[in-house]
Amino acid sequence: MTLVVKLGSSLVVDEAGRARRSQLAALASEVATLKRLGERVCIVSSGAIALGLPRLGLSRRPRATPRLQAASAAGQARLQAAWNAALATEGLEAAQVLLTAPDLAQRASYVNVRNALEELLKLGLVPIVNENDATATDEITFGDNDALAAQVAVLVRARLLVLLTEVDGVYSEHPAEPGARHLADGAETHEVRPGRPSSAGRGGMESKIAAARLASAAGIPTVIASGKGQDVLVPLVGGKGRGTRFTPTSTPTSAFKLWLRYAKPAAGRLVLDAGAHRALVADGRSLLAVGVAECDGEFVAGDAVELVAPDGVVFGKGLASAAAAEVRGRPRGIEAVHRDRLVLYDESEPTRSGGRVIAPSEAEETSAAYFASTPDS
Repeated sequence: MTLVVKLGSSLVVDEAGRARRSQLAALASEVATLKRLGERVCIVSSGAIALGLPRLGLSRRPRATPRLQAASAAGQARLQAAWNAALATEGLEAAQVLLTAPDLAQRASYVNVRNALEELLKLGLVPIVNENDATATDEITFGDNDALAAQVAVLVRARLLVLLTEVDGVYSEHPAEPGARHLADGAETHEVRPGRPSSAGRGGMESKIAAARLASAAGIPTVIASGKGQDVLVPLVGGKGRGTRFTPTSTPTSAFKLWLRYAKPAAGRLVLDAGAHRALVADGRSLLAVGVAECDGEFVAGDAVELVAPDGVVFGKGLASAAAAEVRGRPRGIEAVHRDRLVLYDESEPTRSGGRVIAPSEAEETSAAYFASTPDS
């Protein structure tokens, strides 16, 4: 079985822009213990930009994308070297895996990444995964490694996702606020206020909750907990330790639908009329161009498009069956999105909340076959 463990920048890098070697050593020792117990471990580690800032003569995270890319390029080698050293002390070999959102946005590369991670784990190595911020652009501004960790957990069909942070789980308010309650059950986190990212990283508690819900939708239990100190991972993996635990859904979503919802970026938007909206949500039918009241964007067949209800609420996403030029004007006889190539969100929850996926039962096998090179859980 495979564990995915994610560490934020503040756990990996100190305020002076140096690797927290004692912290990494403690975690590496626990990884070795878990591997002796038969677990396979994949680490998603932030910290490249934070480690690169001092090499550029910077004390704060810059806003300009080229500066962020330069910092990432300067720091990634140091980040990997720190992990190599920590794991080598325990007799373990590390492997570097750098990903960007486009690597998960296309079927072929998605499957290739999954196969590569699987082979590394099979060979006994510890993959150290990070976003390739040196070449990414939008991912630096809008992405975060919490979402990446959830995607990696889905890719390797993990039995547990552990999101380590500076605090011991999710609180009803900022932990420093009077009356803030620790939430042990992830089901209690729906009303949590968004938190601020740290100065070293970019993901707040909101992104960790969203990642936990994504993993939950894939049938993967998740825990958000503190990564500080000794004896962190082993108790959490054993079901002990203080944190916020998210119980997986009883009916996991197929890999295809998780990929479409969370990893495939939308290239356009289709606003539906009332009849088309009802046909998709209530009847499980395909979307025809005649039901598209508005078509935004210049997409082609195979691109992802957001599906928008008449009231303006985004209620799903699908792979376009036809280009935008073919869909505009509400022509008859044109299929805009096939029912086996769409995912509908539970409208009672926010788009990123990891709400349930609605699909005809017979569509699941077709959807799962989209990644037919290896079986899906």
